[in-house]
Amino acid sequence: MLHALPAPTVDLSHVTRPRLLVRAARFGLEGYSRKRDLKRVLRCAELPRPGTALPMLMAEEEILDQARRDGEATYNVARHIEILIAMMAEARLLPRPILSAI
Repeated sequence: MLHALPAPTVDLSHVTRPRLLVRAARFGLEGYSRKRDLKRVLRCAELPRPGTALPMLMAEEEILDQARRDGEATYNVARHIEILIAMMAEARLLPRPILSAI
């Protein structure tokens, strides 16, 4: 019988955003470089380890999405897309569940 071993994962299935934002972020994934872009996007001095950046990105994205929904004048769509690109890229770095015979 095969069982999945637990792996640190973050569930992004509950994140629903307008199709145009998601399409723009997917388009931007091609040019994304973790080493070059992540420190700038997170506004931090050191590059975080894979797995630690995603929760920070998700918190920032939630704030941006709430500003978008509220129609705040301070909402920055370019920043929102940058965060979504980084979220998608970081999610791809997470380990997939490993199947093992137990």
